[in-house]
Amino acid sequence: MAVDHVDAGIRVNSVSPGTTETPWIDRVVADQGESRDDLAARQPMGRLGTAEEIAEAALYLASREAAFTTGTDLVVDGGVTAR
Repeated sequence: MAVDHVDAGIRVNSVSPGTTETPWIDRVVADQGESRDDLAARQPMGRLGTAEEIAEAALYLASREAAFTTGTDLVVDGGVTAR
């Protein structure tokens, strides 16, 4: 999509969040019996992400600072995929 729309001045990017402290986590904890501490322990950074951190990534991609960025996926997962 990024290449298809670049001539129109449209940038196409995405954000891939990792395990983030949201109401979804409440369901995971309830349904699977895992604790927040269990989930955080699997993260290289030792904690869950916040909705604000994910929003900041999206805001960056929408900003002038990312004007030369298109066709990328910004992974915001606390290092999980870096393992």
